[in-house]
Amino acid sequence: MTELKAIIFDVDGTLAETERDGHRIAFNRAFSDADLDWNWDEALYGKLLAVTGGKERIRYFLSNFHTDFDYDGDIELLIVSLHANKTKHYVSLLESHAITLRPGVERLINEVRKAGLRISIATTTTPANVTALVKSTLGEQALAWFDCIAAGDIVPAKKPAPDIFDYCLEKIGIPADECLVFEDSANGVLSSCGANIPTVVTSNNYTQDDDFSGAITVLDHLGEVDLPCQVISGQAIAGNYVTVDDLKRIHASAS
Repeated sequence: MTELKAIIFDVDGTLAETERDGHRIAFNRAFSDADLDWNWDEALYGKLLAVTGGKERIRYFLSNFHTDFDYDGDIELLIVSLHANKTKHYVSLLESHAITLRPGVERLINEVRKAGLRISIATTTTPANVTALVKSTLGEQALAWFDCIAAGDIVPAKKPAPDIFDYCLEKIGIPADECLVFEDSANGVLSSCGANIPTVVTSNNYTQDDDFSGAITVLDHLGEVDLPCQVISGQAIAGNYVTVDDLKRIHASAS
């Protein structure tokens, strides 16, 4: 039986509910700064989440939802500028502690570390966003807990391509079948499964209707002692919240 040696976390929607009250707000503030009358409400943003990556999401918006937008300058420079300013607004939201970790995340990370398992991050969001989230929720010292933070444009193809997970595996030097991934979306599952890594999903309001085919277990969140989680499909857990022992059993079921 293959031994579980490492946990790899996605970030947005997995570690924290960053999309609705973080990235969306930051995008709208960046649009306002640029005197653009664009407003991504919750419903529209849910549709835009079909595409991963901030710059890619702006392009998707222009080509599918705002096709009559007329711009005299270089549209790519505008997109890059908007995204850079959006990142500043997002980091500012994190620094004000406007965003917290999802239930069970901090508890499980501490248990994983105590058990001697290695942890990493693989995400399409920018390195600055990851750093700000980790520092604001777990403390600056927590950055050293992760063997690899694979983020942003470090690979040419973003999720659902497997590139970011392939990169992470190469950096930590652990085979795919000795790892377990936590994701929250269909694109994330396609990406992690494309890299042949067993995957657990914690869904959220934006992704609860996604197709999670390929995931071993789908949960609503990781759970706390006083906040039970629900197994939506797949392998069960022993109690009311996810533990390292559960992760080992779930991983073994994929071998």
